[in-house]
Amino acid sequence: MTDSMVLDDVARRLREEAAIEPDAPSTGPVKKETQIIAIYGKGGIGKSFTLANLSYMMAQQGKKVLLIGCDPKSDTTSLLFGGRACPTIIETSAKKKLAGDEVRIGDVCFKRDGVFAMELGGPEVGRGCGGRGIIHGFELLEKLGFHEWGFDYVLLDFLGDVVCGGFGLPIARDMCQKVIVVGSNDLQSLYVANNVCSAVEYFRKLGGNVGVAGMVINKDDHTGEAQAFAKAVGIPVLAAIPADEDIRRKSANYEIIGTPDSVWGSLFSDLAENVGLAPPVRPTPLTQDDLLGLFKGEVVGRNVVLDPATIEDMCGRSVIEKPSLEVVYDTV
Repeated sequence: MTDSMVLDDVARRLREEAAIEPDAPSTGPVKKETQIIAIYGKGGIGKSFTLANLSYMMAQQGKKVLLIGCDPKSDTTSLLFGGRACPTIIETSAKKKLAGDEVRIGDVCFKRDGVFAMELGGPEVGRGCGGRGIIHGFELLEKLGFHEWGFDYVLLDFLGDVVCGGFGLPIARDMCQKVIVVGSNDLQSLYVANNVCSAVEYFRKLGGNVGVAGMVINKDDHTGEAQAFAKAVGIPVLAAIPADEDIRRKSANYEIIGTPDSVWGSLFSDLAENVGLAPPVRPTPLTQDDLLGLFKGEVVGRNVVLDPATIEDMCGRSVIEKPSLEVVYDTV
């Protein structure tokens, strides 16, 4: 076949393709969009407890929910699965790669009573960057068809103490529509929550679209600092989970309390509704002094005055100030 004949054949096929009428516009109901929500909070504040019970309640309400643990501790799904460890995506990916196999959904995603769950995992201590592990995990999720999955909600459990790029991925890259912070009436958890609000506001100024939907107060002892924080930064309180011995004991025993027939069922039912309906808003992060101001003086500060150190203090003796060898030129 000559070059001329090849060109003629290509032109013919292009004309045939152009003559095909496009599909008619869809007139059916608009498909509901998957809500991807990133939940941040200080390590140990109760994100995994909150998410396990929230996701379980959502599933009981007929929602299709995917829970993804994005904490290197890989403990997000432990309560959901009764204390059993879930194989992580990063660990499974490494093993499959060595064996020359591909990772499949069934290798990393597991389900219980309508809740689908998986753990991204992370590197062993001293053997890699946790943030980079998060990025690698999401890259693999995309290869597994993450954007084609038909869920009502995808809940991402992120460690809030760490501020490196990998853990800020959903906010920086608009991978979620909204963020929820979990905190308590203590300074450190509110410091983390304020940092997350700062990150959201920073990327909004760069053109990002992620907002903060609200705050979940865990272990609420009614001292009011968390409520005051939420009001000060301009976000709603979606739920206040009390500091209750029954909750603590059942959580320690890996028991789900977010069930319709539980004494705590209405709390998590309301939380599920609030999480779904709360719009993403732009927070107003606090300065460090304003954050400290939420607490009473006897709790934070205690009237301590910052006393500047001197070079004599540092050296433990008197220091003779030596003239500089720098050449200073007269200015005209």
